[in-house]
Amino acid sequence: MDPNQNHIPAAVRRIHLIAVCGTAMGALACMLKDLGYEVTGSDQKVYPPMSRFLADRGIAVMDGFRAENLASGTDLVVVGNAVPRTNPEAVACARLGLPYCSMPQAINRFVANGKQTLMVTGTHGKTTTSALLAWVLQTAGRDPSFVIGGILKDFDSNYRLGRGGEIVIEGDEYDTAFFDKGPKFLHYHPAVTVLTSVEFDHADIYRDLEHVKSAFRGLVAGLGRDRVLVACDEDATIDAVIAGASARVQRYGGGSGSDWRLGRIRINPPWTAFDVLKGGTPFESFRTRMIGRHNLLNAVSVVAVAHHLGIPAAAAAEALETFQGIKRRQEIRGEKRGILVMDDFAHHPTAVRETIAAVRAAYPGRRLVAVFEPRTNSSMRKVFQPVYPQSFDGADRICIRQPSMLEKVPEAERFSAEALVAELQRQGRDAAFFADTDGIIASVAATARTGDVVLIMSNGGFDNIHERLLTAL
Repeated sequence: MDPNQNHIPAAVRRIHLIAVCGTAMGALACMLKDLGYEVTGSDQKVYPPMSRFLADRGIAVMDGFRAENLASGTDLVVVGNAVPRTNPEAVACARLGLPYCSMPQAINRFVANGKQTLMVTGTHGKTTTSALLAWVLQTAGRDPSFVIGGILKDFDSNYRLGRGGEIVIEGDEYDTAFFDKGPKFLHYHPAVTVLTSVEFDHADIYRDLEHVKSAFRGLVAGLGRDRVLVACDEDATIDAVIAGASARVQRYGGGSGSDWRLGRIRINPPWTAFDVLKGGTPFESFRTRMIGRHNLLNAVSVVAVAHHLGIPAAAAAEALETFQGIKRRQEIRGEKRGILVMDDFAHHPTAVRETIAAVRAAYPGRRLVAVFEPRTNSSMRKVFQPVYPQSFDGADRICIRQPSMLEKVPEAERFSAEALVAELQRQGRDAAFFADTDGIIASVAATARTGDVVLIMSNGGFDNIHERLLTAL
């Protein structure tokens, strides 16, 4: 495609989105429709819930990629990051000389323009932290906009067009588009950036941790002296990434010298109460239904941002207390025969470990059954093979599924679920390997007992295992 076509014209009426059924692209399509633009989209294997979600909002979605989907009168084409340059619609866009852009470019122009951008980035915790920040702003009467990679229960949506002056954006380190291989977060111009963590991930994009660090260094280098960077102090990699930052840096975490420190924690299910210290002196006490120390750290970062924005601590406390969370983040899907079934998005070894630790602390005395599907491009690679065995330390029983799309990974680089189970068994753990989801459902349904918590972890639909398991129970 001609780089000269990569721009957004001054006058736009009809916009077409290629690969519209992705979570973020679907949100963008809805925002553009709400802003009054004529919106069409296309994708492969269009199916609910996203197809219904878009149809309910009057957005025409074509099933399959074809040149003729670029109807006469299309003024702009937004290209999703999973779209290859050989896509028939991308080829037609180039042939017709139509202007095109990436999703971040479109968000900047149509949604974030004129607003103060608050961006949350990092390997872990982006969605929860972004969602909590948006809810704090809403509770404080700031009427925010947001684009977030999960469904916020408080809004029943992953996007919002508010009349307020702030927009919350979840800044992704994944690449932008086939014509722009840089990370998405480099496109935004945040007034405030939260950096939660930096670890190796996205093995299909990044070679190693140094490669990941270089992307985050690029982000930090672009933050001027008038910008604020709220960075976790419990990650040595972050120390290296932000060294020499021009932005005004505020650290948060558990360190004694932290600007915003997590203090005393009291757990009384379903509540967790915690203190926050500012500059070493007591700032405020909060309580939340979120579980796990990692989520309390996320909350501390939001408290820091809220304070910077002039939001009273009382409003932040009210938001933390009423925050309903995000779908697929420690979400209770149901309970049968006293057996609780929980859904979580965890897939990276650190996320798996922290999620299990959080659930263990929140449900003391109950047997914890951890069910895991390695599904991401990173988790299906052997790069994490030596690390995963330590991620399940808090679980009483462990069920590991064979990755369902392992053929996407070169054979020499593939993760082995069987080898993981063998190592866990060698350590004396109650672990089992399953070739498919049916086997997991049958086994858990047969062995689960009253009081068990079944924690299901995957970044995908996992063959609707949650509802099927509840039915089997």
